[in-house]
This record gives sequence, C-alpha cells and structure tokens, in this order.
Amino acid sequence: MKISASFLSIKDNLKENILILDQSNIDYLHLDIMDGIFVHNTTWDIDTIKDLLINTKKPKDVHLMVSDVKKYIDDFSTLNPEYITIHFEAVSDIESTINYIKSKNIKVGLSIKPMTDIVSLIPFLSLIDLVLIMSVEPGEGGQNFIEDTSYKIDILKQLRDENNYYNYVIEVDGGINDETIKLCSNVDIAVVGSYITNSDDYNEQINKLK
Repeated sequence: MKISASFLSIKDNLKENILILDQSNIDYLHLDIMDGIFVHNTTWDIDTIKDLLINTKKPKDVHLMVSDVKKYIDDFSTLNPEYITIHFEAVSDIESTINYIKSKNIKVGLSIKPMTDIVSLIPFLSLIDLVLIMSVEPGEGGQNFIEDTSYKIDILKQLRDENNYYNYVIEVDGGINDETIKLCSNVDIAVVGSYITNSDDYNEQINKLK
C-alpha cells in the first residue's frame, strides 16, 4: 500500500513542513484543492501552490473538490501531476472531462462522497486510472473514518478482479490512522493527513502505517 500525504492540516510553517514531508518516505504529495462552492472550505490557488511546492520532488496527487472543474484542471495540470481526481458529483459530462484530463497526459481519478452509491461509478471504471473513495465528508481535515466505507473498497476490488480491462488503482481518503488503515486492506493508496502532520516525527507515523 502506498501513502499519499495531505498537508491540509498543517497550520504553521507550511512551506517548510511540506519540504519535510516531501523528504519523508511517503509516495505522493496529496493536494486538497477546494473552492468554497463544491465544499464549504477554500484552500490554495495555483500560484500559491506553485510557491509552496517549488522545491518538492514527490509525485503529485491532485484532488479537485471544486465546481468549475475545467478551470482547475487547466490550472493544476501545469504542475504535471501523476493524477488529477475529479468528483462524480461535480461534473455533468463525466466522460468528456475524463478525456480532457487524458489529453493532457495526466492519469484520471474519479471520486465519490460517502453518501454516493458505488454503482454510480460502474459506467466509468474502464475509462479511469484511479477511484478515490471518500471515507469522510470532503472539505475538512481531521474527521473520523466512516466504517461503512470498507464495503465500497471491497466491491471495487472484486469488480477489478472480475474484469480484466479495469486497470484503476483504489484510493481512500479521510480519517486514516494506524487503526483505520486495517479496514482498508484492499486499497492501493491511502491518503493520510493529520495522523502524519500533527506529529513531531512524520517518518515514525508513516512507518506505523506501512
């Protein structure tokens, strides 16, 4: 299992602590991008992010929690991330948006909120590279893991095993710590924020997860 580290919960010395995170044994830097419309919180615009990440080397995993999806795809594709993930609930024409991200040579993720039925994703599973299952309501760090999430992960694993043309990785985001990660054994990537960043020793926490 790979770890994608979110820096959403870092309150002080953000740029310096992102560099410490980047030099740890995480696999990805996870960018939580919010516009205050799709979710109530607002995070960073592209210029601020470029400044924050200027000296980082880890692959970028961009999670767009926004309503004007195309604009943010255009902005954040300039980071050359490995993944850009959009929300099923935010896009009216999902297939064309998937193709738009692919046209930029970036892998595509599709995410659902906790209350969205996993069945909603089935028409798109052959088209995408990543499925992001939200195990908290998107928009704020530090929430508790919703245990019902586990069955969605298991269904995605089963669907992938049964359909050889499904090549997506399974990612989970929200409330992940050294206990809740045990409920996510079928996940390929775990997004972890405050469990790592609220600690004085990032690598110690990452090692507990791995």
